[in-house]
Amino acid sequence: MPSRDRAHFMTASASEWQFVAKPRKSRRFAFGVATLFVVVHVTFAILLRGDSTGVYFRFADQVAFAGIGFLLASGVLLLTRPRVQIGPRGIAVRNVLGERIVDWDLYEGLSFPEGAAWARIELPDDEYIAVMAIQSNDGEYAVDAVRRFRELVSEYAPT
Repeated sequence: MPSRDRAHFMTASASEWQFVAKPRKSRRFAFGVATLFVVVHVTFAILLRGDSTGVYFRFADQVAFAGIGFLLASGVLLLTRPRVQIGPRGIAVRNVLGERIVDWDLYEGLSFPEGAAWARIELPDDEYIAVMAIQSNDGEYAVDAVRRFRELVSEYAPT
């Protein structure tokens, strides 16, 4: 694995987590789309002044238009939150809206179903947790993440 890739796989003895993975392509895409939303909305907010458009836009309307751009960007930036961490304590999975820590005694496996967008952690009783941090569109990075994940599982998970 090139050293550039290792920046996303943190191994720190001082930390309780030995492995941290975040998606790559979707994060870059989200940052780009969020920037586009802000630039477009702020630009239109500035250009829609006066009554040159047939409608009189006040300052409050301009602020609201720019604010909508920032709200849309905030929503898109939620897609940058996914992360998975592994350590002696268990597996911490943070997706778009929530975070959950799976204890090692509940872990039954990591799967990547054919055609799925991301991996998932198998739990007892046919339940699972989506791991949006390991996405199929990341290609080799996702493969490396799954390999490292499984290495640590063999170290921590009960047999």
